[in-house]
Amino acid sequence: MADKPVWEHIGTGFVQHYYQQFDSDRAKLADLYTDASCLTWEGEGFQGKNAIMGKLSSLPFQTIQHSITAQDHHPTPDSCVMSMVMGQLKADQDQVMGFQQVFLLKNVDNKWVCTNDMFRLALHNFGA
Repeated sequence: MADKPVWEHIGTGFVQHYYQQFDSDRAKLADLYTDASCLTWEGEGFQGKNAIMGKLSSLPFQTIQHSITAQDHHPTPDSCVMSMVMGQLKADQDQVMGFQQVFLLKNVDNKWVCTNDMFRLALHNFGA
């Protein structure tokens, strides 16, 4: 069996690290963003490490646990890695919910950082 391409290793490693940090200490996620990074969280946009961390630290739950069910990673023409993640999360005593998240990863100063991050809960309003 052939070894996974390098972008698969980069994307899988980032995803594992991201959700471990998110679930244990969200403040540590700051190291994964830059001042030029962008986040879209449920349709609301944030730019820059401080704005992103402000949003992530203000999320209204005390505990959270992510379970990744699928992830895909692609190389981009400019040597970045695009990662798409699907999974479930449980926050505090809420019901388990599905989510999707997309990351664009870039190597900056020999460190992989997230330049773009898009998150959505898998909620559907079929009655609207």
